[in-house]
Amino acid sequence: MSSNRALTQVNALFSCQKILLGQFFHLDKKCVWIFVFPQVRHHKTRQKIPIPTGVAMKAKKCPSCGSQMKRNGKTSSGAQRWRCRSCGASDVHRYDSDAKDLRSFISWLLGKGTQLEMPGCGRSFRRRAERFWEIWPMPEVVDEIHRVVYVDGIYIARDLVVLIACSETHVLSWYLARAETTRAWRALLSRIAPPDMVVTDGGSGFATAVAEEWPRTKVQRCVFHAFQQVKRCTTSRPKLQAGVELYGLAKELMHLDDLQQARWWTERFMQWCDFWSDFLEERTVVDGRSEYTHERLRKARRGLVALANKGVLFTYLDPELTAEGPLPRTNNRIEGGVNAQLRAMLRNHRGMSAARRVKAVYWWCYMHTECPLPAAEILRSMPTDADIDLLYELYATNPRESEAPSWGDGLVWQELHHSTPYPYAID
Repeated sequence: MSSNRALTQVNALFSCQKILLGQFFHLDKKCVWIFVFPQVRHHKTRQKIPIPTGVAMKAKKCPSCGSQMKRNGKTSSGAQRWRCRSCGASDVHRYDSDAKDLRSFISWLLGKGTQLEMPGCGRSFRRRAERFWEIWPMPEVVDEIHRVVYVDGIYIARDLVVLIACSETHVLSWYLARAETTRAWRALLSRIAPPDMVVTDGGSGFATAVAEEWPRTKVQRCVFHAFQQVKRCTTSRPKLQAGVELYGLAKELMHLDDLQQARWWTERFMQWCDFWSDFLEERTVVDGRSEYTHERLRKARRGLVALANKGVLFTYLDPELTAEGPLPRTNNRIEGGVNAQLRAMLRNHRGMSAARRVKAVYWWCYMHTECPLPAAEILRSMPTDADIDLLYELYATNPRESEAPSWGDGLVWQELHHSTPYPYAID
């Protein structure tokens, strides 16, 4: 009995939508999947039930005319030879092992094993995995609204940082930049649906970016980072009484559970500021210049006052937000669940170049998204260095910076940053 065939054409969207020189376009790669529905009999009911089965590994089509081929002996090496029933063309059916090699590469990269322990014993494994370093696993647009989003940046080198956003369960998006600038933060936030609250450690440029991209989202400053900011100025064992009291107030920030305690803490902090105001105004002449005697205490006070005035210290206690349940006050989720894991991965595979460290972070982030694509689909849809080189040759106007690693803010074309509301174009 002839089989019923269903032909589906799938566009593997080139995940990073590109805007080059102000013109929006996107690339796609097309692939065709063929499914066969053989008629089989159920053991109990004896009814014919169609079951879809992929035939990419079994059926062989003629590369010349597309007709069905039949087995025609084997080659001298033992490989199966096929012959077309229509045109008589002969071919050998070679199985594609790229997806299997990619899974081995990802398993090594995200694990603790050495290359010597992988299939191929080091040298062969490196040869098979070399082509996978050219792939850029790019994030998709996140249109699901999350209640809380955590954002932070991890520095790969002195002037190379990957900005990451994650939810309670998985990584949402990531972005490579030279520094934590407003433009870089906007590029990250623009691809994520605005959440109810975002938790941050107060990186530079983030406040402006979140006000422009997520104007209705409320910001929670990580209270542990606020405490650390004070601790850097007072040390953990301050000698002055003013420093002892301020250090104690900053430490209490991490143990406030309701609005009444938050108001009580704010009143105590204002009282501290009034009581020690004259003390903090004292000045000392150093090398002929008049300076504040207790500049470090003034800096700690200035930081807490700025956070209190912005209203970002106690967002997690907002009654409108807590109606659905408690909210986090720190960004421990991204610090321990993402950044710590990334540092452990880079430490396990230390010795990589800056470009490969960046791609390793990209691979880790992509494999910890909600629904990463299968290995075969990744190979079809993700951009490579060759794709970026082609785009640059077609659309770039400035000479390429050969000494800079790939895909960075200020690295111009490679990362395809954007200066418009759309992602991934040239800065």
